Amino acid sequence: MSLYGTMRTGVSGMNAQANRLGTVGDNIANSSTVGYKKASVQFSSMILPTTDGAYNSGGVETDVRYSISTQGTFSYTTSKTDLAINGAGFFIVKGDDGTPYMTRAGAFVLQDDGTLKNTAGYTLQGYEYDSNADPTIVVNGFDGLQNVDLSGSGISAVASTTGVLNVNLPNGAAVGFEQKTSLKVFDSQGSSRLVEFVYKKVNANEWTVTATGPGTPAALLGPESLIFDTNGKLTDPATGELTLDEFDIDGAVVPEIKLQIGDTTQLASAFSVERGNVNGNAASKVKGYEIDDKGIVSIAYQNGDLVPKFRVALASVQSPDNLNPVAGNLYTQSNDSGVVILGYAGSSGFGKIISSALEDSNVDVAEELTAMIESQRNYTANSKVFQTGSELMEVLVNLKR
Repeated sequence: MSLYGTMRTGVSGMNAQANRLGTVGDNIANSSTVGYKKASVQFSSMILPTTDGAYNSGGVETDVRYSISTQGTFSYTTSKTDLAINGAGFFIVKGDDGTPYMTRAGAFVLQDDGTLKNTAGYTLQGYEYDSNADPTIVVNGFDGLQNVDLSGSGISAVASTTGVLNVNLPNGAAVGFEQKTSLKVFDSQGSSRLVEFVYKKVNANEWTVTATGPGTPAALLGPESLIFDTNGKLTDPATGELTLDEFDIDGAVVPEIKLQIGDTTQLASAFSVERGNVNGNAASKVKGYEIDDKGIVSIAYQNGDLVPKFRVALASVQSPDNLNPVAGNLYTQSNDSGVVILGYAGSSGFGKIISSALEDSNVDVAEELTAMIESQRNYTANSKVFQTGSELMEVLVNLKR
């Protein structure tokens, strides 16, 4: 056995334990860092071939691993913009250089420009909300993302453009029977206006509907025919849609409104409104913000309206533990992590977002202190191997004297 080899083995062991102590120090230092994922060192032996019964001492090499896929516990806060992910996925954020990153650190704060930035100064990314469907996303890239921006939403007034009005008309009503109902819509200045609907039976399985707005003697709609089949289901209009004409009132405009009526029925029951609603909202000041478990960011107004503005995007990879960690509690794709896949909270493969909560570090301080003591003892033992080899070398050298 080579004495030099013995000394090199001792040095290899000391370096390995020093690496382990380095990760332990980082883990303890970041034990209170939001979304931090602990690092650990794994050891593997380096064995040299033996010849003619002579043993060649090898050494040890280390591999640093990150427990990125291990979820931490949650701490609950009073801020609606503090976000945590319960399950798989990462928030997508961008720095000032425009480079996208992934993170689990969701301590976001509303800035004066309307964006949401976390503690490290990175801006939350998402898509503008579409009430009709989820926005189309680029599955394997970050294209199309934009800053979640809540600026310009001081006093809001949005005119109605779409709506739903599904009713049940009594099948036993006599020809000439009329029934009225109304629907509140919003004009371009945020005032609410009542539009009155009159349903009139004109024949078996056939009704008409008219609509009149305030201050408008002319009908906004109709009379339009509503024809039902023998099962009481609406067959005409085939599109299941009616259009209310645009009208002016008090210097404001109520634009053309597309009204969905496809679930209107004619059944043996009294007249009833099954569903009636329109988009738009009255003029009101912002009271706060709400973020639901699907990542939909809404502005809450003092009049009780909740207006969705953005939807937070999430990212995932096939092997999260192989992502590249970078400063700021961020991660980037690596050759071993797999391709980045984008999606939304609550959809397949992604966890749900918890508002007013933060994910704690997954570091167990007691476990780290135990590892520190082990590394200290092992480092000392390896130093003794080096020291013993050095002393034997001295004995060997002194043989010449």
